Amino acid sequence: MTQHTGTALVTGASSGIGAAYADQLAARGHDLILVARDQARLRAAAERLGREAGVTVEVISADLTRPEDLASVRDRVATDATLRVLVNCAGLGPLGPALDSPVSLYDGLLDLNVRALQTLSLAAAKAFGERGAGTVVNISSAVAIIPERFNAPYAASKAFVLALTQGLGAELAGKGVRFQAVLPGVTRTNFFDRTGADIGQIPSEMIMEASDLVAAALAGLDAGETVTIPSLPDLGDWQALEGARFRLGPNLSRSMPASRYGLG
Repeated sequence: MTQHTGTALVTGASSGIGAAYADQLAARGHDLILVARDQARLRAAAERLGREAGVTVEVISADLTRPEDLASVRDRVATDATLRVLVNCAGLGPLGPALDSPVSLYDGLLDLNVRALQTLSLAAAKAFGERGAGTVVNISSAVAIIPERFNAPYAASKAFVLALTQGLGAELAGKGVRFQAVLPGVTRTNFFDRTGADIGQIPSEMIMEASDLVAAALAGLDAGETVTIPSLPDLGDWQALEGARFRLGPNLSRSMPASRYGLG
């Protein structure tokens, strides 16, 4: 018999990383609320997961770039007392280098990758903080920490996700709310089909399966990680980066310009 562990709401749940989260959270005993635009795929997933995992699965067909759809999902996050986990997977990718992509693409990218994710994260943070329990998982990207290697606006949107998650985690520390930013590298999803890119041009040793990515992310969550980079062999490398960042702290805001500028 499945041991039920509260409800998890997953955005972008019809395919890729979101679908893998739905599978693995159901296996952990979570009832599910699956959110995406493709209602047919959501219903098929709901039927399968209900049958295989013995959990309750609700589907919400929503386009989170539409203000009315986003507001509806936000209100559900804010008011559903059974909700224990929010996983923000919905996102848009680029169509090549920054200046080769149509400017209009970035409106949708900001709406989904930034505005929608922030809206739902804040709603969950407030509800979970008042309740004293809950987990928010936000899918960022490895390019958040190496933006020189990818489309600049996309990398910036994922850097926003990382900073938001770290900042909210610090703000709600000690209140029973967990925050995790997951930073995937190249993952085998329909991301490449949507952008017209050829995943076959990428060395196979750089491509992770979505199921493996999510398994590692959940293991990182279990281990208490705020930032999880599933492919990173040595956690010490990330800890060194974080240590260097915090050492900058005392000198990031001072009353006078640094002497190295020679301003007297």
